[in-house]
Amino acid sequence: MEMEAEEIKLLINELSLEHGDIDDAIKLMQTAPFIDQLQLKRMKKRKLRLKDEIALLESKLIPDIEA
Repeated sequence: MEMEAEEIKLLINELSLEHGDIDDAIKLMQTAPFIDQLQLKRMKKRKLRLKDEIALLESKLIPDIEA
């Protein structure tokens, strides 16, 4: 089942918000005197996965060009 454009846009918005929240949390974590390196690494990986998922969804919004 294909997702409609509006559903995709809504999901992109939600993922973008989560991406921003994780980015803020990473920045805050890095200012702490003691950093949990494992947690930081997990958060960075999650942030990258979100970025990839957002890019994939955005590509679905671009209409296919027939040759």
